[in-house]
Amino acid sequence: VQLQASGGGLVQAGGSLRLSCAASGRTFSSYAMGWFRQAPGKAREFVAGITWTSTTNYADSVKGRFTISRDNNKKALYLQMNSLKSEDTAVYYCAARTSHLVVSAEYGYNYWGQGTLVTVSS
Repeated sequence: VQLQASGGGLVQAGGSLRLSCAASGRTFSSYAMGWFRQAPGKAREFVAGITWTSTTNYADSVKGRFTISRDNNKKALYLQMNSLKSEDTAVYYCAARTSHLVVSAEYGYNYWGQGTLVTVSS
């Protein structure tokens, strides 16, 4: 599976962005998917995950502001980010794991995209 993240950019605090992740491979629909992020000087952290049946899970820091979704027909993963804060500034990565279930640990994911930078100005 190859993953390609896109949609990052510069946005003012309070604004919105939508990240996309295009996937290749025949078994995308059976994989759990996740979004992670890494801020400067910090470890990579879990943001949101979605199972193959679109059950979702979010980090507390983004609950109510971010929405993860997937389109299995298009082999695409999305992250709608609203009410952005300066602390959301990070490189965002999409990831896939060869399991139906979401986990928050990055070691649980088998495939990673290259990352897309989100910068939120205050």
